[in-house]
Amino acid sequence: MTHASNAQGSVTLSKDGLPGWLDPVVRAVETVEPVQLSRFLPPADGAGRQSAVLILFGEGERGPELLLMERASSLRSHAGQPSFPGGALDPEDGDPQGDGPLRAALREAEEETGLDPAGVQLFGVLPKLYIPVSGFVVTSVLGWWREPTPVGVVDPNETARVFTVPVADLTDPANRATTVHPSGHRGPAFLVESALVWGFTAGIIDRLLHYSGWERPWDRDKQVPLDWRS
Repeated sequence: MTHASNAQGSVTLSKDGLPGWLDPVVRAVETVEPVQLSRFLPPADGAGRQSAVLILFGEGERGPELLLMERASSLRSHAGQPSFPGGALDPEDGDPQGDGPLRAALREAEEETGLDPAGVQLFGVLPKLYIPVSGFVVTSVLGWWREPTPVGVVDPNETARVFTVPVADLTDPANRATTVHPSGHRGPAFLVESALVWGFTAGIIDRLLHYSGWERPWDRDKQVPLDWRS
């Protein structure tokens, strides 16, 4: 059985021994097209900063769950936003077109949440997408938290908190809404764990739920402002 290892060893993808409930996610990842995920695709000229995020599925007290973090309010980009662990590729991560994003996703997750990468089995990669506001070209790497380890804030300058969200809460229609950005852009949002998940992260979760067949009908006319707490 292949496990993901740290940045010094080889990092590979493996579907061996995944729990059955992940099968729809695996199928979705294998078949989804870039344009089915987002209208923001990487620039054809190769511009953009290569980065990676870890979409980590675990199993908690209430069944399947996702690991998320809330970015520190002092950060330059995406401040205060809930997000997947992740960040820009470093030179030591290796080839951005090879296993570099896999290494970067695990390295960033370890740096931001303290998880042990040895307990994570990577099983899939989504097509690269683009975040125009920050210029990041993002590779979303999917993993199964085979051997969970304690997580929490490692550096308060980067991360405000680390938390897990049950998939059941993400699919609950009562927790779903549409956000309208000041720019006029509309997008899916989730009100979970006293957080408003929106933007790139919510978009990916929304599409994964949809193409995995986990989505439940929800009121797309229900809007929530980005400053919903104030």
